[in-house]
Amino acid sequence: MKVCLLASGSKGNSLYVESGESRILVDAGLSAREIVRRLAVIGVDAADLDGLFVSHEHVDHVRGVGVLARRYHLPVYASYPTHRAIGKSLQEVPVTEFETGYSFVFRDLLVDPFPITHDACDPVGFTFESSEGKIGVATDFGVATRLVADKLKQCRVLVLESNHDEEMLINGPYPWHLKQRIKSRHGHLSNNDSAALLSDLLGSGLEGLFLAHLSEVNNDPAVARNVTRNLLTSQNVCSPRLIVGEQHQPSEIFNL
Repeated sequence: MKVCLLASGSKGNSLYVESGESRILVDAGLSAREIVRRLAVIGVDAADLDGLFVSHEHVDHVRGVGVLARRYHLPVYASYPTHRAIGKSLQEVPVTEFETGYSFVFRDLLVDPFPITHDACDPVGFTFESSEGKIGVATDFGVATRLVADKLKQCRVLVLESNHDEEMLINGPYPWHLKQRIKSRHGHLSNNDSAALLSDLLGSGLEGLFLAHLSEVNNDPAVARNVTRNLLTSQNVCSPRLIVGEQHQPSEIFNL
């Protein structure tokens, strides 16, 4: 299995996952042209993609979905509320609607879309499990519920939100209402909250950790990385390989 964050941040998000029989995207929040270019950078032909899974309807996650799907005859998987919210951009696109909380099979993957708290109509995280192991994806959520922690256990690779440093957010340039939205239960996970969730997930075979959806204004990759590393040191566990997602270029590829 291979995992790569093609883009991660408030300007656009997309994740590439490859297993024995599947090549998929989770979200397509850049233009279709840019996603195709970034796939080529990591040696993947967009024409070889098998499916595209949508976490929620915000534009930084769906900007390129419709064009990609039509151009490459790519099946799209989204919940009914999310499909309805995306609307016209998915015209003439083959969409399979899933029900949040119920797993289903896609090729060689068992896909489990689970509910998360975010200001979208039906936001989900995902786990993708094959014979090689399980990958967990959870970004864009304001609080780590017990359900989220349970779903992300036993993953070999995690893609986990680490959106903001709390002091940088409070002292930063955003208007107060936006700061409140980010800090709320339906906003985004801070570095410290991400580390607290991670502390519940260690010791269960975790090999790779992607920190995702870092704010370019209210966070710093070095700060997010240090918070996570300090947690790993304090837990005295064998550290997973740590990769911080970037907005303007693909991350390194994690190979299972």
